[in-house]
Amino acid sequence: MSDSILFIFDENAAETPAVLVEGTHTPDALASASGVFIHAAGTAMLQCSSQRIRPLNHWTWFAVESGSLLLNYDNTELQLGGGDSCMFSPGNLPVNVEILQESRIVWIMVGGALAGEFMLKLGAIANKAMKQGALPTQLNLAKHIVQATVRLQDAMESSSAQLQQLLWAMLATHNGQPVAMDAVLSHEIAKVVDAMRKNQYRDNFSLADMAALSRMPVETFRKRFVSEVGMPPQSYQLFCKMERAKVLLKQGYTVRQSGIEVGMSDPYHFSKAFKNIVGMSPSSYSKTASK
Repeated sequence: MSDSILFIFDENAAETPAVLVEGTHTPDALASASGVFIHAAGTAMLQCSSQRIRPLNHWTWFAVESGSLLLNYDNTELQLGGGDSCMFSPGNLPVNVEILQESRIVWIMVGGALAGEFMLKLGAIANKAMKQGALPTQLNLAKHIVQATVRLQDAMESSSAQLQQLLWAMLATHNGQPVAMDAVLSHEIAKVVDAMRKNQYRDNFSLADMAALSRMPVETFRKRFVSEVGMPPQSYQLFCKMERAKVLLKQGYTVRQSGIEVGMSDPYHFSKAFKNIVGMSPSSYSKTASK
């Protein structure tokens, strides 16, 4: 059985438990000097089985595109489904993976002196693996990173420019900046995304409000937004509100203050929405993030 960058497979297993596409990347001088670069990336289709993720020497972003699996890590159990992700910091213990149903996963390892700072901005918490949502744009960008990593690995003169652009696009879209599924957002959709971001998600833009900003009929706008961003506009708005709330909770804001800052003055409504998206209550998140 072929070796894997991410997984430890049982050499005595009767069947191959995964279909793998993986690659490593040696950054060029400019990428290395930036302090943040792609070290490795891969995708896998995992069959129902029990596997292990290796002890890691690099920050790793791990996401489930489809299926369902259970991660057991340092006395923490995380169940991830399609659209969920988590991040591991360097030096983690082996992670046990129980594949509950056939799952397609994508992952990237980030190297460089500033990798930790980059991943914290992407939502990671040092020495703690936590479940969080992944935008469709991020999943798509991660798959492009895998394709570019595998291609550059075999190139005689590899350039890191494309990988750097894709990596920073992942952070940009996480922070609500205009990044499309496969290209730059159209002017009309970018105006709406920028308006929400500049407002820091304090207001609650209705679908009609967004359509008016784009100067398109409501239904035309909704379809265009889904096509370019990968999810409905109001789902995207709520996702961004919760990401903003996570930052505020890390900074020491109370649950009530965080809710007010993202346009949810009712603590119950805010806590319910936060738990639905993040997977834990805002108070639990605040305690975990402060450890």
